[in-house]
This record gives sequence, structure tokens and C-alpha cells, in this order.
Amino acid sequence: MLTRGMNKTMENQNKSIAFQWIIPSAILMVVVLIMLFNFSTKSSADAAETVSRDLIEATEQYGQAFLDELESLKLVAQPVKKLLEREGAGNRGRVVELLDVLASSSSAYKVCFCDEEGRGLNQLGEDILVTDTEYFQAILNSANVSYIYTEEDNYLSQKAVVVVEHVVMDTEKGYLLMYYPVDKFSTLLSKSDFDISTFLTLVDAEGNIMGVSGASDKLLTSGNLLEAIESSNQEEARTIRNRMKNGARGSSGITVGDASYMLTYVPMGTNQWELFMGVSQSYVDRQVNLQWENTKSMLTSLIVVVFVFICVVMIVNIISKIRSNEKKKQLEDKADTDLLTGLNNKLATERKIKEYMARNPQSQSMMFMVDVDNFKKINDTMGHAFGDEVLRSLGQQIGGIFRATDIIGRIGGDEFMIFLKGIPDADAVRKEARKVENFFKGFQAGEYVKYAATASIGVAVFPQEGNDFESLYKAADQGVYKAKKRGKNQLAFYRDEWEQEKKEES
Repeated sequence: MLTRGMNKTMENQNKSIAFQWIIPSAILMVVVLIMLFNFSTKSSADAAETVSRDLIEATEQYGQAFLDELESLKLVAQPVKKLLEREGAGNRGRVVELLDVLASSSSAYKVCFCDEEGRGLNQLGEDILVTDTEYFQAILNSANVSYIYTEEDNYLSQKAVVVVEHVVMDTEKGYLLMYYPVDKFSTLLSKSDFDISTFLTLVDAEGNIMGVSGASDKLLTSGNLLEAIESSNQEEARTIRNRMKNGARGSSGITVGDASYMLTYVPMGTNQWELFMGVSQSYVDRQVNLQWENTKSMLTSLIVVVFVFICVVMIVNIISKIRSNEKKKQLEDKADTDLLTGLNNKLATERKIKEYMARNPQSQSMMFMVDVDNFKKINDTMGHAFGDEVLRSLGQQIGGIFRATDIIGRIGGDEFMIFLKGIPDADAVRKEARKVENFFKGFQAGEYVKYAATASIGVAVFPQEGNDFESLYKAADQGVYKAKKRGKNQLAFYRDEWEQEKKEES
């Protein structure tokens, strides 16, 4: 009887537990199904928005690549500009020599220097006169102009973007003019992942087409993109014009004849230029369907999971997943860590810096390359164990003077890299450089035998001195080379201008 009663009690308890699970599970099931239904109805629109956003971002990347090409001309011209400002333009042969060097080391197909009257020389030593050109008048009318599009053929022989550098000498003012061929714009889509009907076009504020890359399309034959759109898509053209005036990016679906397109457009940030990318609607539809297929697959999986693992299994699965994620993170952290110093290892340091650069391409930052001086001598005279202690102490101490968000790593036997994010201005650049320099003035390692280790430090500023990891690394490494050449135990900037500002400040 007692056993039978106990069994009945346990049976009732099991029924009660089962009942307690059924009601919440049923409610959860209904809620989840409603949520999944609502989610599925929105997924198609979300997929279209995702594709549109991706196309806009791709257009921005192409626009930035074009501007980077123009900006590279200005960077290459800086040494020539400084020499002209220092030496003047009185020596005709010297001016031609400098212009020839600039032409041969840049993507400009013509380079010239002229005075405020528009008279001057080109890299071939020929006299030029650009006084009556529209682009020279634009230069005279605006002290801040950097890029000017022109189609004037009397001197250029082809469409060009004139890149302007103002040269201020002791007694006069001149202009360094570099002519970038617009034909090079056509190479932007040479390695595109889009279909062959995709095109890029650069237009001015009125919609006049300046350059085209990719497929030849009927939209581009009239010479004015906005007018071509407006002929059969008045509402979309009005929307595009309004967004262009407001400096906003966007996308619009248009139809011309029997062809349909998705047009994405972004402001270039200079001269009210706008970059348009045209992608066939069939390509867009394929991408949307791909997004939607993935969503449907995910929804099906979710429904299966809800039915199969709605009870205890789901709870166990969540707990297991949490533990698995924690273990995975521990393993990832361990894989990223240099065992001797506790800092990031070389691979982790490079990866994290590249990820930050990709997310923040315009955020000024600093890269320090630190090379411990005479480290082989430390190992040879005091032993490898003490050498390891020097590196360990350096890693522990230097990690404590920067923000947790900054990236510090050991990238070689006695080499360290420090990447400081979000440095707002020139004063902050110099302040952080002094901080690192002062650190090594007081750095000591060793528990019983104190050893004052020194370092040669190179500094480069992102993105001005390198807009990707490799170029910035080379610039910082060049700073290390300068520091070593000057006698070690010091910090050197990649750019001599920083060095001069640093000396004047001290």
C-alpha cells in the first residue's frame, strides 16, 4: 500500500510538472510562431534594404578609391611644392627638373607650374598659358579649390581632373597643376564582383557626366544623367535631385525603355560631385532572393528547434552553448596572447589593427614601433632568462600607461607595436609621443638587478601616413630606422614636419 501510494504521489508530481511545462511551452510556442510569422512577412523588405545598403556602401568604397587616387597626387607633390617655396621659380631649368620628377613619379599625365597670371612651364620645358581657361579662373576665384574637372582641349587633349597645389614663395605666388586623366576612372570596376551590366559614373551638381566605368548604357549617352533619368522617371529624378542638394546618399529603382536598374548614389564630399552606380534589377533581385532564401532556411530551423527542444533540452542547450562560448573565448584569448609578456601576439596585433582601420578609415590614430636597443647584448652579458625578464617587465609596464581600448602587442623577439585609437589633433599626437618617450627614460627591469633598457621608437600617424596596415607599418618602421641612425634611445616620427613641431614645442 505504501509503495503504491508513493508511486501514485510521484505520478501526480510528474503530471503536475508536465502540466506546468505544457502551459508555458504552449504559450511560448504561440508567441514564437506569431513572432516568426511577423518576421517572415518583413524579411523580403529587409532583404531588399540589406541589398540596397550593401550597394550604397560599395558605391562609397569606389568613390573613396577615386578620391584616394587624387589625394595621392597631392601627397606626391608635397616635396616639389616645398622645394619651389624654398628655392623660388627663378631658375627655369630647376623648375622643369622638379616638374619632370613629379610627372614621372605620379599618375598625372601632365604637370605644370604657373604664376598668378597663368603663365608658366610644363614638365617638358614648354611655355604654357592657361589664363583664359575656366579651370584657372576657378582657381583664382577660390583659395581652397583642390580638384577641378575640365574638358578644355587646347592644352589637355583629353578630359582631366586638375589637382591644384598653391605654392607661396617669398615674393610671388604660383600654382602647381597636375592633370589626372579621367580615362583612368574607367578602371574602377575592373575587378568588380557585380554583373557585366553594372556601371559607375561621376557627375557634377547638375548631373553632367564627367567619367564612366563599366558597362556602356543608354542612360549615359546624353551626357547628363539626371536629364536621362527624368525623361521617364520624373518622381525618382526629383527625389535624387533633392538628396543630392542635401548631400544625402540613397538608392532608387528606375526604368529606361525595357531595362530596369537600381541606382545608388553618394556624395563625393568635394565640388558637389556625386558618384552613381547602376546595377541591373535582375542582379538586385537575385541578391534579394539569396537573402530571402537564407532567411527562410533560418526560419525553418528555428521552428524545428522550438518544437524539438522546447522543454528541458532547450534549457540544457542554452547552458551548454553559454559554456561552449566561454570556453571558446578563453581559447581565442589564449591564442591571441604572447605567453612571455601577456600582450597581444603578432597575428592578433595585426588583425585587430586592420579591423579597426576598416571600421574607422578616417579616425586619426598613431602606430608606435618599439625596438629594444642592444637586446642581443643583454642576452649575451646577462643571460637569456634576464632578457626574458626585461621583455616581461616591458610588456607589463607599458600596458599600464594606455587605455584598455588601445592595441599593444609583441610582434618580434624584442619588437613591440602600440596602436593608439582616436587621437583627435596634433597636440594629442605630440602628447602621446612624449608619453612613450618619457616611459623609456624611466623604464627599469629586473627584481634584484635593476637594468635601464632603452629603445628606438618609430611613429606614424593614420591615415595621413598610411591608410592601410602595410603602408603604416612601413612608415613607423622608417621612424625606427631614423631613431637608430641618430644614435638609438630616442623617438623619431616618419614625417619630418612632426619632428620640427616637436622641437619648436620643446
